Amino acid sequence: MGKLRDSADVRALRFAVGFPLMLAAGFVVCAFLIRSDLPEPLAVRWSGGVAVDFAPFGSVIAAGAALIVLAGWAVLVQAVPLSRPAIMRRIMMGMGLSVSLFITTVLAAVLVGQLGLDGADQAQVDVAVLAMGSGAALGLGVVMGFVFKADERWSTEDDRAMEAALARELDPDLARDSVSLWVHARSSVFVMLGIATLLPAALLTIAVPWLAALLAALALLAAACLFARIRVDRAGLRVFAAGFVRVADVPAAAIEAATPKDVKAADYGGWGYRSHGTATALLVSSGPAVVVDRSDGRTLTVSGGSATTADNIAQVISRVAARAHRPGNGTTL
Repeated sequence: MGKLRDSADVRALRFAVGFPLMLAAGFVVCAFLIRSDLPEPLAVRWSGGVAVDFAPFGSVIAAGAALIVLAGWAVLVQAVPLSRPAIMRRIMMGMGLSVSLFITTVLAAVLVGQLGLDGADQAQVDVAVLAMGSGAALGLGVVMGFVFKADERWSTEDDRAMEAALARELDPDLARDSVSLWVHARSSVFVMLGIATLLPAALLTIAVPWLAALLAALALLAAACLFARIRVDRAGLRVFAAGFVRVADVPAAAIEAATPKDVKAADYGGWGYRSHGTATALLVSSGPAVVVDRSDGRTLTVSGGSATTADNIAQVISRVAARAHRPGNGTTL
């Protein structure tokens, strides 16, 4: 039992097993309450608006109850494992509720459509029951997805967070030696980019759709190149173009100096990532930047946002580089 509680949400498991069973039981009871008003056998399949297949009352009820239970279990049980993300468990719980209720609605519409008939030849599915029940099933499923509280347990992410918290407690300067910053071009640049690409793309949508899609894709690519993420910690400096493509990784021990500087993108070949000989640059605009001198003679220039943030980044880089150069000092993440 202890192992089960460590790997599964017991409350969700009880609901996943019990709800389809109770729903199927309710369907069976209601079916027997109206048994005397139903024909024998019952219509179970229609073609062109005419009933073509029939089955005995007992077989229809047994198969319907089994379908409610098995389909409900198949979906609801997906919300039980604690190893799955909470959002996925919420979705599966809501979907399982909707599926179970929808199947019950279909079965109820089949039975109600045959009430009072002497024979099932003229039977039809009750559209009103089907429509109202389907809407209720969908709505209740959405509500269940929002109200279901996924049972949170200690995970590997919590272990890493605990290790980071302990490291900060043992080394108060660790937080000062870490900085993460997003930099991007001025808003006017994005406006001009949109005017130059998206406006013509909109005009070409009707005439040449593929060209319009190509222009829109190029606009998104160009806009992404005008974003960058800078990450500095005791391991060194890492620069990501568009926020996720790593274009520079400089270990702290390989850094000689870092200097804030006001630069012109044109002097480095323009905006974006540039590499010429021993000089590498990732600039999203002209203005404040940080120039990093490496011990192998190469330089790296990255946009620093404002003058204040560029100066702060340079100070942090210089500090972690000085720490890395101390005798007997290792790099600590």
